[in-house]
Amino acid sequence: MAQGNTVTRERIAAMEPRIRPYIRHTPVLHVDMTDFDRPPLALDLKLECLQHSGSFKARGAFTNLLERPVPKAGVVAASGGNHGAAVAYAAMRLGHKATIFVPEVSPQAKLDRIRSYGADLVVGGARYAEALGASERFAQETGALQIHAFNQEETLVGQGTLGLEIENDLPQIDTLLVAVGGGGLIGGIAAWYAGRIRIIAIEPEGAPTLYRAFEAGHPVDAPAEGIAADSLAPKRVGEMMFPIAEAFVERSILVSDDDIIAAQKALWNRVRIISEPGGAAAFAAILSGRYTPAPGERVAVLVCGANANPANF
Repeated sequence: MAQGNTVTRERIAAMEPRIRPYIRHTPVLHVDMTDFDRPPLALDLKLECLQHSGSFKARGAFTNLLERPVPKAGVVAASGGNHGAAVAYAAMRLGHKATIFVPEVSPQAKLDRIRSYGADLVVGGARYAEALGASERFAQETGALQIHAFNQEETLVGQGTLGLEIENDLPQIDTLLVAVGGGGLIGGIAAWYAGRIRIIAIEPEGAPTLYRAFEAGHPVDAPAEGIAADSLAPKRVGEMMFPIAEAFVERSILVSDDDIIAAQKALWNRVRIISEPGGAAAFAAILSGRYTPAPGERVAVLVCGANANPANF
């Protein structure tokens, strides 16, 4: 592969059986868009929102902890919430201490989940970038192992196991829609598929990290606002994932906060699936019509996170 790192199909395939004892094989829900008062369209929803810790990030967390030596000081991570919950859960399962830094924007549902796994939780800073800086200082001072949410080879490899699982579950699909924040999820999945299907990035209008990177030809700072700011607004995509995205992600589509809220409500009201804003973003592209499949195109949508309070939508 041309991306200049070791996030390959071979490495992802080798990692999958190692993390398999610790993760769920999440289900696929087959729906038709007539269920959502839209024109007929068969659609597959991969419900990674039902993964341990409430999101796909458990895959990357376990990969890091199984691949890298963990010191006595334990592990440290910065997160909008989901990565922190995943690292806390993986550390609990494997018997390590975890310290998690989150920004003030993180919702209470995610903070409660992190605490429930026994991690030390530090809340501070307006956005993810501030929490990341604090976690890096903590790692330097204590010797704890830093586990990056997206700009880490092991994280990308772990998230890539979801691509492997989707291919096994849905070998017939032409297109997969994936939400993007820092790009760890779409980077790992795109590395697995390596151009064999169409992969479309879906991003909030308030946090167009990959969209801006595609325009510039390299990762650049982007706004970090909107309803999904806790999970899809890290300021810029990772340097490690960007060459993968350039090679294997067809394009990025932006969705509005209203689109995302409508998708959350539809998933709950029509199929009783709880999704956080970031988890519903990919489905929002279909529901809003911002992505319209071609006739006969077989489409899957990744619903990637469920750490939300349904009362909010």
